[in-house]
Amino acid sequence: MNMREKRSDEIKSIFNKISYRYDFLNTFLSLGLHKLWKRNLVDLLKPRNGEVWADLCCGTGDLAFLISSKVSPNGLVIGIDSAREILSIAKKKSYLVKEDSIIWKIQDVLEIDESINKFDGICMSYGLRNLTNVEEGLTKIFYLLKKKGRAGFLDFNHSKKNSLANIFQKFYLRLVVVPVSKIFKLTEEYSYIEKSINNFPSGEKLLEIASRVGFTKVDYKTIFCSQMGILILEK
Repeated sequence: MNMREKRSDEIKSIFNKISYRYDFLNTFLSLGLHKLWKRNLVDLLKPRNGEVWADLCCGTGDLAFLISSKVSPNGLVIGIDSAREILSIAKKKSYLVKEDSIIWKIQDVLEIDESINKFDGICMSYGLRNLTNVEEGLTKIFYLLKKKGRAGFLDFNHSKKNSLANIFQKFYLRLVVVPVSKIFKLTEEYSYIEKSINNFPSGEKLLEIASRVGFTKVDYKTIFCSQMGILILEK
């Protein structure tokens, strides 16, 4: 097994294990604000009726449902995730609300065949950080998009070391997130967040990578006191 396969399996294992508490902990630990941030991302992307979109690393499908409400009744959303357990929750939610404009697929983002899938838009929340290679992921997304296609990413912001935002982020993760996750015996899985942020490019670096990949328009904005970042790209 190579490093990429090993990392991919580790991520799948983490999300399969936390799947049963994923929605609850997201809402509890963000004080419900993650829903607002996702709506902010969708508003910036401006999905339109009739468009075809992909929600990559879709988790339990929050973004897929938001995008679907914009592209319906003539559009389509494909929710893609490599973790079977967390995707099964998205499918159940879809069934309960009788949402039939979303297709759910189990697949690794980096293994999607870009010659088959062409999208008007692609979105991702808290997934880009978990790819084995960010530049490879953005390159894949570039080729999956139609000309003038848009892509948007919501994730933790990798702030400057020892800045106020960076200090608060570490404090919150270590003294709130990890202790709360311990109650559900998920300490190891949620401890991973800080490490993944440290390995994630800064907003400035993400813009540099996206431009190098070929995106013609690139923009990055921080929200929630620089704790989160939104990357918006256009092919």
